[in-house]
Amino acid sequence: MEYHPNLGRRRFLSIASITFAAAGLGNTSILKAARTETKATLNRNGIQALPRFDKIKQVKAGILDIGYAEVGPQSGRTVILLHGWPYDIHSFTESAAILATKGFRVIVPHLRGHGSTTFLSSESPRNGQQSALALDVIALMDALKISKAIIGGFDWGARTACIVAALWPERVQALVSVSGYLIGSQKANEMPLSPKAEQAWWYQFYFATERGRMGYEANWHDFAKLIWQTASPKWQFEDAIFERSAASLDHPDHVAIVIHNYRWRLGLAEGEPQYDVLEKQLATAPVINVPAITLEGDANAAPHPNPSAYALKFKARYSHRNLSGGIGHNLPQEAPQAFADAIIEVSNWTK
Repeated sequence: MEYHPNLGRRRFLSIASITFAAAGLGNTSILKAARTETKATLNRNGIQALPRFDKIKQVKAGILDIGYAEVGPQSGRTVILLHGWPYDIHSFTESAAILATKGFRVIVPHLRGHGSTTFLSSESPRNGQQSALALDVIALMDALKISKAIIGGFDWGARTACIVAALWPERVQALVSVSGYLIGSQKANEMPLSPKAEQAWWYQFYFATERGRMGYEANWHDFAKLIWQTASPKWQFEDAIFERSAASLDHPDHVAIVIHNYRWRLGLAEGEPQYDVLEKQLATAPVINVPAITLEGDANAAPHPNPSAYALKFKARYSHRNLSGGIGHNLPQEAPQAFADAIIEVSNWTK
C-alpha cells in the first residue's frame, strides 16, 4: 500500500496556529480556539489551489468500493476520521496532517454517497440508515486489515463513530466525538420536540416530502452551502473552501442516500432487514465502554444535545471540552489543532 505523506507539500501547516487555554471545570474544560482559515494560494495557472489530500486510494470493502485518503507512517497508531453531511474528507486535511507529523497513521474515508466511494452493485439499495454506515467502517477496517483504531468524527461521522464504539468496542481503542453521543432510533424520534428545536430540523421535514427530494436534487449545491452558513454562523469560509468539498457531493447516489437517511430517522422509509438486529441494539441507547473525549463548539447552530444529556453514556475514562472562539458545527475544520489534540490526548490514555 502506497504512502503519500505530501499533505504538507502545499504548506497548509503554515496557516495561523491555533492556541487555546484550558480552564478545568470538573470533567469539563472550556478551550479557547483561535479562528483558523485555510488560505488559498494561486497555482501556476493563476487558479486558487487549496490544501488537499494528494492521493485518494480505493479498496473494496463490504458492498462498497471505498475511496479514502491516508497520511502518516504505516507503523503508526491508526486513526480513522469520519466526516458529516454536507461535508467531506477535507474537513480533516489540517488535523490529519498534524496527526501524521506526530506519527499517527490517519485514514479518512468518503462516506457512502460521497466522493469516490461507490456501490459494487447497481442493485444495492441506496441506504442511509445509521447501522449501515457503521458497518461500512467495520468493512473498511477488515479490508485494510486494521484490527483496532482510534475513531473520531462529527455530524454523521460522530454518530457512526459512536455506533462502532458501542457495538464493536473490541475494534476501537478510543473515541473522539463532536457533539457527543448521537446514536438514535426511530422510536426515540417519534417524540416531538419544542417548537424552537423542531424549527432547527427544518430540512429533515423538507426531505420527508417529494418536493424536498426534488428540491435537494435540483439545488444540492446551494442547499449544502446554506447548511454550512447556518450551522457555523461565525465561520467566514472562502468560496474555494466550500467548492473543494462540494465536489464530493456531486455523486450519483448522494441525494438518494441523504433523503433515505432523514426519512428513515422519522420512520418514513424502510431499512434493510439485515440491519434490524443492530438497530434493535441501538434503540436501547447502549453505553460506550472505550476511552472518549467529546467536543462542542460555542457557535454550533446545528441541532445538537447538551453535553449534560449524554455524559453518563460514556463509562470508560471520559472528558468533555467546550471550545470558545466562534467554533461551529464543522469543528475539525474550524479548529483543527483542538480536534487533533483531542485525538492525541485520548490516544495517550490507552498506552
